[in-house]
Amino acid sequence: MLHVRLLALSTALGGALMLSACGGALGTGETAPPVVAAPAPSVMHTRLLEDVRILAADDMQGRDTGAPGGEMARNYIVGRLDSLGVVAPPMGRLQPWEMQGRTRAGPKTYNGVNVIGLIPGTRVTDRYIVVTAHYDHVGTNAEGQVFNGADDNASGVATMLALAAELKRQAPEHSVLIVALDGEEHGLLGAKHFVEAPPVPLASIAMNLNFDMTARAETDGKLWVTGTWQHPNFRPILETLPANGAVALAFGKDTPQDTGEDNWVESSDHAAFHRAQVPFLYLGVNYHPDYHRPSDDLERITPSVFISATELSIASFRALDAALDR
Repeated sequence: MLHVRLLALSTALGGALMLSACGGALGTGETAPPVVAAPAPSVMHTRLLEDVRILAADDMQGRDTGAPGGEMARNYIVGRLDSLGVVAPPMGRLQPWEMQGRTRAGPKTYNGVNVIGLIPGTRVTDRYIVVTAHYDHVGTNAEGQVFNGADDNASGVATMLALAAELKRQAPEHSVLIVALDGEEHGLLGAKHFVEAPPVPLASIAMNLNFDMTARAETDGKLWVTGTWQHPNFRPILETLPANGAVALAFGKDTPQDTGEDNWVESSDHAAFHRAQVPFLYLGVNYHPDYHRPSDDLERITPSVFISATELSIASFRALDAALDR
């Protein structure tokens, strides 16, 4: 369905351009104006949507930690990093862990695996920006319904992979760790293990930039930035970034006045970095009716909105990378 919608968007745009170019009927002896072909979707846009399609497919079985679907998703991400030429850090590509997590039925021990890639920097090679997105979701329920988690968080992983591709095209100023985390849904388990056994010293991590739910910004037209109340030096870096299409950055959900579900400081993997006193920012969209429901499927994603949010996420990284450690 997502491919159909993307093709329809491209076809509609191309048709409009062709009609504009052709004008009306040609008279005798008139020369036809050149026909403007429909612009092809960029490689990044196509790959972004394809990553979500694959990670949110039914055969991933909801990508639960320790389940076959989670392993399938992990293998896919490893293959994507390999194909991009993103090398493994000295500790290796995979970071396995065993931790007790939460379930609706009570505590359970999980065996999960984080996936790590390294992109060396050009200006501050010994300082790292850790970019994270969790690839697990909640699996299936007792009725056999699959929770595909297209927005939560196949979208964040796809945005992270799009950023990795961009950083391979044009190297970052800081060294970057690209980390696909496991076990977020059971208590931020992979993130907790990462900060307990980091591949580089915690003191060398300039910040954590966490992507969780980056596709469905049409709810309010915002890609929310959480963490500037805790780290006010980040806000001037980002607040001048212009909107991308229908999506603009918004700041908040991180003050003492933000309570309950309106406070996102502890809502995703960035919380583990925050507790370890590593500066963080969280980029994600607002809640929508498909959150943590079997209906969080790829056909609910509007391609143009997701593309805009991802491009804005990449612009945010570039601004932070250029401004930090000056």
